[in-house]
Amino acid sequence: MVDFRTARRAMVDGQVRTNDVTNLGLIAAMLDIPREAFVPESRAELAYLDRDVPIADATAKEPARWLVKPVVLARLIQAAAPGPQDRVLVVGAGSGYAAAVLSRLAASVVALEQNEVLVAKARSILPAVGIGNITVVEGPLVAGAPSAGPYDLILIDGGVETVPESLFGQMSARGHLVAVVAAGPVGKATLFQTVNHETGGRVLFDATAPVLPGFAKAPAFVF
Repeated sequence: MVDFRTARRAMVDGQVRTNDVTNLGLIAAMLDIPREAFVPESRAELAYLDRDVPIADATAKEPARWLVKPVVLARLIQAAAPGPQDRVLVVGAGSGYAAAVLSRLAASVVALEQNEVLVAKARSILPAVGIGNITVVEGPLVAGAPSAGPYDLILIDGGVETVPESLFGQMSARGHLVAVVAAGPVGKATLFQTVNHETGGRVLFDATAPVLPGFAKAPAFVF
């Protein structure tokens, strides 16, 4: 039987700290939040591996969904530098793990998910692990959650090939957005900000993450 507390410590010490993650609040959150609770029970022993973990199988309506590997999530959050007064939107929140981590660093979190099974799971798990400053919202990921915005930070919890303007429009005046942008075999973790009404991105580090539904580029027409 897996000792999850020991596995959690090994994940932080062996994957997170060794990749220049030094934010003490973030490290404390990852040490405390039971990542295994956010994956199916049959896959709980995979929760702390250095890999993306499947949390929902593909159906006729939805592609398979994944929990992003710990180091990618940790480095994205550290680069985003959420503050204690910030309002955060997590797009593609899945079962709620990334939202749970961010809830320890920000004032409030809106967790947006369109997979109804994952929505139900997040609404069950988050109170069970003692987290109360997260609102789970069900709806299309690409639409965001404008009624609860604007947001100081938007985290897209998975890979994207393109970021829709609808999400950029939900950032506050000082807000920013972080995502893993798929670009061939190796994607780029990217931070987007709007300055003087122009939105631009800055590459943070190489990373990969499964592309979320709705965030693939439309096929180009070739003559």
